[in-house]
Amino acid sequence: MMQLRIQINDTTRDIDVPDFILAEGEDFFAQLDQDMDKGYQMSRTWVDNPDQEQRCQIVADKLLTALSNGNQQSGTLMAAYILKRMPRVSEIHMNIEGDMTGHDFL
Repeated sequence: MMQLRIQINDTTRDIDVPDFILAEGEDFFAQLDQDMDKGYQMSRTWVDNPDQEQRCQIVADKLLTALSNGNQQSGTLMAAYILKRMPRVSEIHMNIEGDMTGHDFL
């Protein structure tokens, strides 16, 4: 089990990611990467080929949406993607001003 801490304003939330999701989620993670390979609109900027940190910012934005919508399963999958692609990250400070490039990884 791995854990990703999410900081949104003054609220902290820990997302527990079971090992089996990290191990078996690669098909899903690869699909996210394929979608982002085509480029991505990151807030006001079009990015032709997002780098690893930008990809995780994009997925962090999807994670924020999942949490806002109460979609725990999707949130866990997005957290798993970030943990797999940036294994040193343990915490994300979310930018809720609408700019995904402001999501900070710690």
